[in-house]
Amino acid sequence: MKKETTEQEAYLQLASLCAQAEHCQHEMREKMRRWGLDEMAQERVISRLTKERYIDDERYARAFVNDKIRYNKWGRRKVQQALWLKHIDDDIQQRVLDGIDEKEYLDVLRPLLKQKRKTTKAENDYELNRKLVRFALSRGFDFSIIRQCMDVEEEEFSDDMADETD
Repeated sequence: MKKETTEQEAYLQLASLCAQAEHCQHEMREKMRRWGLDEMAQERVISRLTKERYIDDERYARAFVNDKIRYNKWGRRKVQQALWLKHIDDDIQQRVLDGIDEKEYLDVLRPLLKQKRKTTKAENDYELNRKLVRFALSRGFDFSIIRQCMDVEEEEFSDDMADETD
């Protein structure tokens, strides 16, 4: 049988984890709950980690959003849902999501659609566009931004086709 983790041991382990990577309060609470630490002790540990700046939900959210958009190619909606699952406050979510650079956001979706267009089989343009929209929606991108990128994609695609026939 595993012995229960003490409050000091929990603090030291979590501080060590937070020193290596960003973590949110919810993740730390879940760990302590699994370790069997009572709620009062959890609150004291969280309070101490926050006061000593090991945990900062806004800093965590900024890093999380940046990574998910840049590396995982997620859209705002999917990122927002993930932040909600991590119990990040709505006001923090809104500030961080509003801080996303629009150009960088479009620069994530455009190549994603371009790549998907090459590998998607469709009977006609309508079916192809429908599949591309569904793909981008599943990645968490809003319809308006998808439409914006697809209009640009179609122009570029038509130009590429014209160049090849010359």
